[in-house]
Amino acid sequence: MKDKQKQETKVKNKTKDAKKGFIENKTFFVVSLIIAVIIAFCLYKVVIFIQNPADTFSVEQGKIYEEERAVGYIIREETVVKGSNYKNGMEQIKSEGEKAAKGEAIFRYYSSGEDNLVKKIGDLDIKIEEAIKKQENPIYSSDIKALDRKIEEDLVILQKANNMQTIQEIKKEIDSNITKKAKIAGEKSPAGSYLKKLIDERKEYENQLNKGVEQLKAPISGVVSYKIDGYEEILTPNNLNNLKIQTLEELNIKTGQVVADSKEGAKIINNFECYIACCLNEEQAKEAELGKTVKIRLPNDAEISSKIIHVSKEENKVLVVFQIDRQVQSLMSYRKISFDIIWWSDSGKKVPNEAIGTENRGENELNYVVRTRGGYEDKIFVKIKRKNEKYAIIENYTRTELQELGISNEEINNMKVLTLYDEILKKPT
Repeated sequence: MKDKQKQETKVKNKTKDAKKGFIENKTFFVVSLIIAVIIAFCLYKVVIFIQNPADTFSVEQGKIYEEERAVGYIIREETVVKGSNYKNGMEQIKSEGEKAAKGEAIFRYYSSGEDNLVKKIGDLDIKIEEAIKKQENPIYSSDIKALDRKIEEDLVILQKANNMQTIQEIKKEIDSNITKKAKIAGEKSPAGSYLKKLIDERKEYENQLNKGVEQLKAPISGVVSYKIDGYEEILTPNNLNNLKIQTLEELNIKTGQVVADSKEGAKIINNFECYIACCLNEEQAKEAELGKTVKIRLPNDAEISSKIIHVSKEENKVLVVFQIDRQVQSLMSYRKISFDIIWWSDSGKKVPNEAIGTENRGENELNYVVRTRGGYEDKIFVKIKRKNEKYAIIENYTRTELQELGISNEEINNMKVLTLYDEILKKPT
């Protein structure tokens, strides 16, 4: 009896295992089939995407613009300052780019034989200093003590200074204080003494030095520049009406070349405004209108506003002059530059031009896009604010505008509105 029960139990277990194996196999088959279908669908989508990679386009906030690359000549209000002793060489009193008031000294020419005189004065200063220390009755007036302290302080500052103008000013102050100290010592020295003779000799050399000095002053207020290129009288605002394209093209100037410093003179520049003149072909200059404000991008990537103050046509070319009142000093080192003219720019809902379709409604031609959402497609009429070769900035019509275009109230009530991040067909039909 027990053997029979064991036999029946074994049969039941085998039946259960067989059913379990069948279910497992069936489940595996179904899961495998589902996975295979998913993979096939994904592969199908990949193939479709490769064949047609951009069926839709997401509407985003964007910006479009129309710009041209141009070469421009810098025109400035410049006054050249040059004296008669330019062959002697010059010393800058005002640094490049520093502002100067009218009548303020900007540079000086060296006097004839200045190096030799300066050396002699320097040697005498050492001898005078030694003579003062060796006197039987040393001169220790409060004035000399104060001058000694000031000279020592200036020498410490001079060692740390790295600005040329600061160095020149400190050196001048030290020389002035040494001269003052020598004069005080000379006044307190008996006539005919060794110290007195040294001081008198120094005064004589100093007089010779100052006699040949020619100091040049600013005739007007402005910014000092030593970059003189010889075009100051040609590229001047006073000559704008007579300026010709041929004149500009014949100038032997390299684009982006830095003007070299002059060793003979300086110039005062109006730092409040300057002008950029460029030659454009008729297609490039189609947006150029007298009085129009446009943005330009300078070589330092600064985008600034400019005003068109001159437009003249010569055969198939157009001369356009822009006036700017910012970044003037950044252009002081140049006479000819490459820059970008940004004729216009606009921002808003940005879409590709190919995503915009057209439809005639009576006498009106309306633009539209096709929005796709949740498997449904909706035609939405839109107006184009601005477009370039590839993209357009669009916006929704108002209800009143649609009514004026002949759209029925029923259609308007059922019409959708285009919003940011909507998906639209790239090629609507």
